[in-house]
Amino acid sequence: MHKIPDDVIAAVLSRTNIVEVVSKYVHLTKQGKYLKGLCPFHSEKTPSFTVTPEKQIFYCYGCGKGGEAFKFIMEIEGISFPEAVKLLAEDSGIPVTWERAEYIQDEHAEERRQLLSAHELAAKWFHYILMNTEQGKHALEYLRSRGFSDKLIEAFQIGYAPQMWDALTQFFEKRAYPLPLMENGGLLTYQDERDQYYDRFRDRIIFPLHDDRGQIVAFAGRSLQPDVQPKYLNTPETLLFHKSRLLYHLHQAKSEIRKSNQVVLFEGYVDVIKAWDAGVLNGVASMGTSLTEEHVKLIRRHASRVVICYDGDDAGVNAAYKSLTLLEKAGLVVNVAILPDRMDPDEYITRYGGDKFRLEMIQGAISAVRFKLDYLKRGYKLSTEDGRLGYIRATMRIISALPSPVEREYYLKDLANEYQVSIDSLKQEMFHVIEKTQKKKQDGDNIGKPWNNGMNDRREEATRPALRPAYYNAERNLLAAMLQDASITQFVQERLGDAFNIDAHAALAAFIYRYYTEHDALELSTFLVMLQDEELERLTTAISMLEVAKVMNERALEDHIIQIKKAPMLLAIEHKKEQMHRAERSGDVQRAVQIASEIITLEKKLKETQQ
Repeated sequence: MHKIPDDVIAAVLSRTNIVEVVSKYVHLTKQGKYLKGLCPFHSEKTPSFTVTPEKQIFYCYGCGKGGEAFKFIMEIEGISFPEAVKLLAEDSGIPVTWERAEYIQDEHAEERRQLLSAHELAAKWFHYILMNTEQGKHALEYLRSRGFSDKLIEAFQIGYAPQMWDALTQFFEKRAYPLPLMENGGLLTYQDERDQYYDRFRDRIIFPLHDDRGQIVAFAGRSLQPDVQPKYLNTPETLLFHKSRLLYHLHQAKSEIRKSNQVVLFEGYVDVIKAWDAGVLNGVASMGTSLTEEHVKLIRRHASRVVICYDGDDAGVNAAYKSLTLLEKAGLVVNVAILPDRMDPDEYITRYGGDKFRLEMIQGAISAVRFKLDYLKRGYKLSTEDGRLGYIRATMRIISALPSPVEREYYLKDLANEYQVSIDSLKQEMFHVIEKTQKKKQDGDNIGKPWNNGMNDRREEATRPALRPAYYNAERNLLAAMLQDASITQFVQERLGDAFNIDAHAALAAFIYRYYTEHDALELSTFLVMLQDEELERLTTAISMLEVAKVMNERALEDHIIQIKKAPMLLAIEHKKEQMHRAERSGDVQRAVQIASEIITLEKKLKETQQ
């Protein structure tokens, strides 16, 4: 599968802290010796995703995914094992010294490298032209007139593309960058009629767009001429840039997002920059495009709360409603900042200042329920009786869906006061809606996983997994203890060997035995890498969460081994009894007597096993 030297893998693991790796994608909170968060691999409201620093592993009790740091990066980034090793090696400052031919190489790796280099160089070039040349003077004056200080321009690497057809093209050509690749990367455009390349961005203020690792992967250019369309021109979809998966400013906002456990979601670059200058350091934007499920997954990896701060006009309010639905579906807690007088965040900050924006708009953002109720009003003529009654009935769908009786009571009282309706009649209407909804209710997520009851609509009785036989649990307990203790492993190997009843358990035991022949103690992350089998990795991670080694004295070990050894005989006895009953029902007395004798023999052997 790969030819990466074992010493390189060991070095990367030794310098990698899984908490730091996972924290780049998931907001974690400490609970005893574990850290917990919402699983990035499936939708949930109740955190079941666990990171164990002591063992350097992650495990989700909801979906069952687990493993070490390499496995997490492979799953979250959708990359191969060699690519995950390479990525974490670079993060750890370990030179990637193995030969390219020795591992599965991404066929586009060299193109990506050149494009990343070109984007970094282009960003510096655009910024230099803005700050230091006569060509960029009018753009710099425009930015300053809009409240952009030089410090702000520097912090966000804002630049200017000159009003020339091929200035950047010549810049790349002199440095031997392949122009066809620069076109594929969205930096240049090719004109068939003239058979030449020219600059995609001309006479535009340039905003570099970074991925969540801080690498420049695209640009957005704002036109300086009011009659030039489009007003904003983005890099097209490329090898590096997928706008549905990228949030503007996330790479710089991540630290503050983790501290506050909150993302402030804007529509555009300028809003993020102005809000950052106003002290809102956890702001990101979907770059003028609709929020996507990929964006939401990205947000969930870093925080569990979101404030939507879109423009105050009709388009902004409608977009906020759509985004709210997506965010809540993913289990996020959402509030909405309502900007007055159809203003956008930039206009509000310019008029009222940063302090008022932070306190009244962001900290004073209304709840998702209040926003939905206010948004619902837009569809009814509240000046008419029919309109008011229609609105009241419609609100019941929103209020009845609330999980908290206190919340339901709060909004019902508010509604009763606003429309002079008795709260008892509203409650009766609400319970009628709840009853109808429960009849139609579909299964929630993670059916069969009662621990994730935050998202499951079924009762635990309906989702409780079937009871496992005693030998199954005994085998898992033994394996868990073996992962934690070499002497226990030796004892089990001598007394039980490979006589596990579950094939996967027997396979895992064989790997543990082999590992201890070469190591004095078992490093779980190293052991998981050695397995190179997804099912065994999942099984090992799940079993490793059992803390049983401390209570596994010799008597307990013996009891577990007896439980495992007698399982085949118990099954054989049950099978023989069924055969005997069939023989009796068919009238074959001789056959029934013979089987009864066989049962007695098996039961004697079973007693000997238990002594």
